[in-house]
Amino acid sequence: MDVSRVLAQIRTLQAQAGAAPARAAAVAPAAQDGGGFATLLKTAIGEVNQSQNSAAQLQQSFALGDRDTELSSVMLASAKAQVQFKAMTEVRNRLVAAYQDIMNMPL
Repeated sequence: MDVSRVLAQIRTLQAQAGAAPARAAAVAPAAQDGGGFATLLKTAIGEVNQSQNSAAQLQQSFALGDRDTELSSVMLASAKAQVQFKAMTEVRNRLVAAYQDIMNMPL
């Protein structure tokens, strides 16, 4: 998951929201073709989910006594999943803040 890329797109969307209404209308058809930010966000959420699931599987394997599962790999996978989840939470918080800023703009 590339958080800096998501944050760059958030900044771009904020700049577009502050632009003239005619320019915002010109950007709207590009958002309807199914690509872009929505796809990026869905992919990032899927990666976080997959990371958490694999960490949970490793934890379960280690707890059941699987000799092929090392404690270091369990701890590393858990830490990675935790960092990804915190990053996704921060992105969500910034998206909510950007949405609130847009909704509070005078028309």
